[in-house]
Amino acid sequence: MTVSDEELEWADKPDHHILESTSGDYPELLAQIPNAPQRLFVIGSLDVLHLPSLAIVGSRNPTRGGRDNAYEFARHLGHAGFSIVSGLAQGIDAAAHQGALAAGAPTVAFLGHGIDQVYPASNRQLAQLIAASGALCSEFPFGTQPRREHFPQRNRLISGLSLGILVVEAARRSGSLISARLAGEQGREIFAIPGSIHNPMSRGCHQLIRQGAKLVEDAADIVSELGPLVNHMLQTTDVKESPQLTQFNKDGDYRILLDALGYDPATTDELVKTSGLTIDQVSSMLLILELEGEIEAQNGGRYSRLQT
Repeated sequence: MTVSDEELEWADKPDHHILESTSGDYPELLAQIPNAPQRLFVIGSLDVLHLPSLAIVGSRNPTRGGRDNAYEFARHLGHAGFSIVSGLAQGIDAAAHQGALAAGAPTVAFLGHGIDQVYPASNRQLAQLIAASGALCSEFPFGTQPRREHFPQRNRLISGLSLGILVVEAARRSGSLISARLAGEQGREIFAIPGSIHNPMSRGCHQLIRQGAKLVEDAADIVSELGPLVNHMLQTTDVKESPQLTQFNKDGDYRILLDALGYDPATTDELVKTSGLTIDQVSSMLLILELEGEIEAQNGGRYSRLQT
C-alpha cells in the first residue's frame, strides 16, 4: 500500500504523522492484535499511544445518566493517569473524550473514515481539542467516507490500544457489544456499568455481566483491576509514562491526605472534612494512591493505608 502525494504533503504539517507498523513509535499493544493496521494516520502526539489506556464506549443515544457516567469515569480515570480511548461518536464516546479533557488527561479517538475529515461534523471542535492534547487516529486512506462497515472495523483498534474496555450503556444489538467481544478476543479486561432493568440501554451491559464482564460501580473498581497490568506494562516496555504515574509525590496535598487518612479506614466524605481538600481532589488522589500501592479500598467505600 503506497502513500499518495496528498498524504505525504499532509504529513509535512506539524503534529501530522504517518506511522508504519515497522516504526519504533508504533504502539506495542496495538501491534499484538490480529490484523493490526500496517499504517496509521495520526494527528497529535505519538507518545500518548504508549500510555496505559482504557477504552470507554457506549450508545450514541444515551440517557443523561449514561452520559454523566461516561464523563465522570473518564475524568476520574484521567486523573489517575490513564489515557482514555474512544471513537469520537456522539453520545458516550463524546462524553468520555470530554471527561478526559476536563481532567487534563490525554485522550485518543479512532476514526471510521479518512483522517482528512471529521464525522460527525458536530464533533469538529471536540476533534480539535483531542488532537491538541492527545491523538486522532485512522487506518483508512484519505478520502475514505464514514460508511457503516468501517465502524466495527475501527472498534478493534479502540480495544486493541487499551488494557481494558468499559461499556457504559448499550442496547442488546449494539456496536459497543462488538467492541466488547473484540476486546475479549484480544485478551483485554471487560467492564460494564449496570443500570435499571427498565432502561433498554442497560440491557447490553447486563448481558455482558452475565457473560463474565466485571461489574463496576465506580472508577476505583477499574483501577484495582488494571493496576497490576499497568505496573507490568511500565516494567516490561519502554512506555512513555504519564505525569500522574511517574511524578507521584507524597509532598503537598498528598501528604495532607495521607495524614488525614492515618491507618484507620475512612470514607471519602470523612477525608474531605478532615483534610480540607475538595471532593474532586480527594477522589482523584485516592485513585492514584491505590494505583501506587499506598492505600487499599475496603468494603463500604472506605480506604485505609498500607503498612510500608
